[in-house]
Amino acid sequence: MGSDTVTGTAERRGAPRAGGVQVTARQKAEVPDRDDPAGEAEITAREAGVPAHEEGRGVRERQYYRPLWVEEPARRRRLPDPVRTAAVRAVLLIALTLIQAMVAFLCTMAGSWLAFPMVISSVVSTIVATWGALDVWVTRQVWNQRYGVVSMPSSTARALRRERRRARRQARAAERAQERIRRRGGAGQLSHS
Repeated sequence: MGSDTVTGTAERRGAPRAGGVQVTARQKAEVPDRDDPAGEAEITAREAGVPAHEEGRGVRERQYYRPLWVEEPARRRRLPDPVRTAAVRAVLLIALTLIQAMVAFLCTMAGSWLAFPMVISSVVSTIVATWGALDVWVTRQVWNQRYGVVSMPSSTARALRRERRRARRQARAAERAQERIRRRGGAGQLSHS
């Protein structure tokens, strides 16, 4: 294999060879490399019928603006900080409880003197882990009550306010009608009422 016909990824990018001589690959004019993004863009540009002088510019622009990753919108919103802190605490407590329960079980099976203290500590740890799980729920409820007001047209609070406003409007209209009747001196009233 001669030095003028060397191909490969390292040589194509101009990497130095073992002897210290830098080699650049010669690509065949009719078949660009499909692994290389520039070569792939060149093929698509040629297939689309783009003129030769615009072909290089399009390839360079596409290479420059190609994003490293595509951001996807989050499926769920991020938990509020206090709730996340309580959740992490609960997970750590539950993990510690499971480890203690496993150690207590193994000590009991081995007949070790450590079995009784481990059983007692795992019972206490179970109570604490239950408190941690409840703490997550309570913290979430408190946060939702303080900061979780949803101001949307479909919100329950909006519907209640709308109903109250409508009732006040009707009451005011009825008052105005009564006032009008009083001002006229009861002329519009029926005789039998």
